[in-house]
Amino acid sequence: MTNGFPFRMALLTALLLAASPVAAFELHSPDFTDTSPIPGRNVFAGFGCNGANQSPALSWTAPPAGTRSLAVTIYDPDAPTGSGWWHWVVFNLPPDSRGLPAGAGDAAKPNLPAGAMQSRTDFGTPGYGGPCPPQGDKPHRYVVTVHALKVDSLPLPADASGAMVGFNLNAAGLGKATLTARYGR
Repeated sequence: MTNGFPFRMALLTALLLAASPVAAFELHSPDFTDTSPIPGRNVFAGFGCNGANQSPALSWTAPPAGTRSLAVTIYDPDAPTGSGWWHWVVFNLPPDSRGLPAGAGDAAKPNLPAGAMQSRTDFGTPGYGGPCPPQGDKPHRYVVTVHALKVDSLPLPADASGAMVGFNLNAAGLGKATLTARYGR
C-alpha cells in the first residue's frame, strides 16, 4: 500500500485555496447606482435631450490577477436599433487604473491616462455620449462595464466601432465588473 500523504496534502491545499476569500472586482459611480436614475448632468445634449453630456465618475476595485490593461464601455441594450447602442468605448487604460473622473469622456480634453483611446460610439464620434432614449419608451438600461484584459493593448484604430471593440474585449477578457443604470424621458 502506498503512502497517501502527498495526495491528502495536495487535496487539503486545493480546498484551502478554493475557500480563501478573493476580492471581488467591483464598479461604482458616485453619480448613480443600480437603483437610481441617471442624473441630467450625464444625459446627452441633443436628439431632444437637454443634459450636460458629462461622462460619469467611475471607480473600481483591483482587477483580477494577470490584468495587463483595462477598458470601459457603456452600452444600451434597449435601444430600438436591433443591435443596441454604444455610448462610450474607452480602451488601453493602464492596469493600475482604479477609476475615471467625471468628464473624462470629453474627447476635446485630455482627461484620460496616456495611451488610452476613446473609440467611435454609435453617435458617430469618439468620446462619451449620454443617454437619450426615444420619448415615450420605457426607461432604458445603460450597462457600464470595466473590462480586465489579458493583453497590454487592443490593436485597434481610433475609429473602431463599438461592436469591433466589444468583440476584442470578449476575446481578451479576464473579468469584468458592471453597473446597470436606467434612464427614461
